[in-house]
Amino acid sequence: MNVLSEVVDEELHIKGETNFPDETSLLVKLLNHENNETEITTTVSEGTFEVEPIPIQQLKSGEQTYHITLAEEQPDSVEKIIGEKGKQLEGELIDEDKNFFVAFTVDIPEQKAKLSEAEVQQKRTKPTHTSGTTDKIPVTLVQTIDGDTIKVIYDGQEHNVRYLLIDTPETNHPRFGKQPFGEEAKERNRQLVNGGDLYLEFDVGERFDKYGRLLAYVYAGDTLVQEQLLKEGLARVAYVYPPNTRHLDRFEKAQQSAKDKKIGIWSLENYVSDNGFNRTDHEGADTLTPDKKMNQSPKTNSSNGEVYYKNCTEARKAGAAPLYKGEPGYAKHLDRDGDGIACE
Repeated sequence: MNVLSEVVDEELHIKGETNFPDETSLLVKLLNHENNETEITTTVSEGTFEVEPIPIQQLKSGEQTYHITLAEEQPDSVEKIIGEKGKQLEGELIDEDKNFFVAFTVDIPEQKAKLSEAEVQQKRTKPTHTSGTTDKIPVTLVQTIDGDTIKVIYDGQEHNVRYLLIDTPETNHPRFGKQPFGEEAKERNRQLVNGGDLYLEFDVGERFDKYGRLLAYVYAGDTLVQEQLLKEGLARVAYVYPPNTRHLDRFEKAQQSAKDKKIGIWSLENYVSDNGFNRTDHEGADTLTPDKKMNQSPKTNSSNGEVYYKNCTEARKAGAAPLYKGEPGYAKHLDRDGDGIACE
């Protein structure tokens, strides 16, 4: 078994390859921030498995050793191959008691002092001294993370800043990998934020997202960075959540200009959708457009005919992800953060 684990955008991603049969149920055992062991179940599909991303705020920080074992109960089709509780298994990953066991180490970054739920809510809803205004707060750049995220020193502390109202392709995502124009967007973002004094402008809504990132408009000198990325075809208008919509009209005009010119992300047919960026032939895979997604054959529960996905890996392989509440196949066990969007 090969296991890959890494922290991306303050989330722990775990995936791997195995020769266990499809539908094998695996348990990933880890320590939460209260030093209690937590178990997460994942299922093998076509020789791979993947755990839904885990916010590192929920985990104990520092170097941690996590374990993967077999779940107590397995489907009959799996037990026929590996035996009851895996007793027919052999190899270096099987201990003397005939139990399957894999250990791997992850370095979880140190977290700031944990806030109570009430404090988190207060922090998210507390207006800034610029809320409702167009005042700009000077900040110091620490790092360009990707095309739509930077790290700055704001109010004496380091914060990740997620750009309001735009989305750029991924550069190193465990699930999506490197998407077309992801590196170009990151590099152009780096050039822009290093091109003048850096400022943040907040809108009238919440200033922090659920991951603790600041939500802001970013200026380098007089240049509104989001608008420039949209003009150059390196971003799309996305994540429009009122009342944080101050510059929406301005951004949509910039996006339309890039679409008309067919530059950047708009130069690839069917690459941009309302839900993000589709896989393209440039990535060595068939383009998965919304129309193709609708034509995928969903997995159904033979007892009642309803669409059912055991996990997000299964939903993605069917071309159904992301799933929105009310759509066929949406289920609470696929929506870890309860925001109505499963398998994001």
